[in-house]
Amino acid sequence: QVQLVESGGGLVQAGDSLRLSCAASGRTFSAYTMGWFRQVPGKEREFVAAIGWSSGRSTYADFVKGRFTISRDTAKNTVYLQMNSLKPEDTAVYYCAANPRVYASIAEARTGYDYWGQGTQVTVSS
Repeated sequence: QVQLVESGGGLVQAGDSLRLSCAASGRTFSAYTMGWFRQVPGKEREFVAAIGWSSGRSTYADFVKGRFTISRDTAKNTVYLQMNSLKPEDTAVYYCAANPRVYASIAEARTGYDYWGQGTQVTVSS
């Protein structure tokens, strides 16, 4: 079975950077899309970024473009989310997710995730 384990969250100040990691195991992910989502208590979980495991093609939510970068290391089976210029509104629990399909459109990159990690808390103070 697919297991996703996030790490790297923490408490930082506005303007700082963090790198989240997601260690993936249990499958060959060559035909997968990997994504990052985030959720604030009382709000719906929202899409942050996605990357095709084999292609490396990525897409982002508008609110993180230019600040966040998603990447993957296929040798380590790990997906990363580099977060720069963090803002207090980026405070959330961040989840890694796996979609067992190669995304062909931005809409497809945002849905269809069957596997989720446990989440890691990111808190940005002003």
